[in-house]
Amino acid sequence: MFAAGVSLGYAEDLPAPGVLELSRGAQPRVSVPYNGAALIVLGEDWRFFRGIELECTAPPEWLSSQGGLAVLVYAGLEPPADPSVLAVLAAPAVPEAAAPPVRPFFYGALPGKLRTVYQIPLRAVHDLETSPYALVLPGHIPPESFPVLVRLVPGAAGLENMAFQISARPILGDEGALRVRFHYPEHLPDRPFAVLIDDQAVETPVDILLKEGEHRLLVLSDDYLSENRLFRVERARVLDLDIALQDPAPLLFFEAPEQARIFIDGLELEGTRGPVPAEPGIREIRFQVSDYSIARNIQVRRGKTYRIAITVDLDVAEAE
Repeated sequence: MFAAGVSLGYAEDLPAPGVLELSRGAQPRVSVPYNGAALIVLGEDWRFFRGIELECTAPPEWLSSQGGLAVLVYAGLEPPADPSVLAVLAAPAVPEAAAPPVRPFFYGALPGKLRTVYQIPLRAVHDLETSPYALVLPGHIPPESFPVLVRLVPGAAGLENMAFQISARPILGDEGALRVRFHYPEHLPDRPFAVLIDDQAVETPVDILLKEGEHRLLVLSDDYLSENRLFRVERARVLDLDIALQDPAPLLFFEAPEQARIFIDGLELEGTRGPVPAEPGIREIRFQVSDYSIARNIQVRRGKTYRIAITVDLDVAEAE
C-alpha cells in the first residue's frame, strides 16, 4: 500500500511501515524497528468490529534497557498525493511558519515488559474496559478515520538494534447481518410489499445488522402471500435468506372422470383440470356427467389451495 518511507513533514523519514490488514479471524503481525511504524487498514467485514486489539511484543533486551520508547497512534490522516508517501505531521517542535502538526489520537510510554496490549474502540459505545491484561485507549476511532498509524518514537539511546513485533486482531461485536433476496412470480414482478424484522420495518435489499440470536421476518403485501420466517443470526457472519414471493390467488385442483364437464360460477373449464386460479369468495362448483349433475358452493380463501373431487358412493344393504 505505502511502499516507500513515511514522511513526517519535517526532514525526518521513517522506514516503510508494515501493513496490518484486518479482517474477521485474521491476526496479522509485522516486525517494527525501534523508530518504525505499522499501518492498520480495515479489510472485509469491518462493520462487525467494535474495536481493535494491538499487541506489542518487545525483544528480551528491552527488559534490561532504561526504557525511553513512546507509542503514538494517529488517525484521520489525509491520503497523500503520492501513494508511496504518507504525510504525518508529528514532529514535537515546528517553526512558527510551519503548518501545525497532526495531533496523535494516543501518546504514551511503552511499559518495561515483554508484552503490552492496547485496545482501540471503533464505536462510541463499545463496553471495552481497561484491565491488567489490556489498556483501553480513551475515545474511539471510527472506521472512516482509517488507516491508523502506530508509531514507535525513541527518546533514549541504546535502542538501535531492537525490533518489536506488533500484531493486531479485530474485537468483534455481538451482531451479524441478514441479506435478503426476493424472487418474484413472472406475472407479478415488482409489486409493493413491506418487510418487518422483530416487528420493526426495515429497508431491503441492503444488509441489515442484527444482534446474534433468533429473529422473525414478516413480509406483508396486498399482491403477494404473507411470509413468516424464523431465522438465526450468527456473530460476525452474514446470513443469506432467499424468499420466493407467491401469487396469493387461490388454486383449484379437480379430480373427475374424463367425460365430466366442470363449471365454476356457470363457466365451463376448457382444456385443463388444474391448477385453476380463482377469485376469493363464494364460488359455485358444478360437475356434469351425461345427465347427472351435482353442484356445491365453496368458500375460496386468499392464498389457499383446494382439491375438488366428484365421488360416486355405492350403498349395499340386505333386503328384508
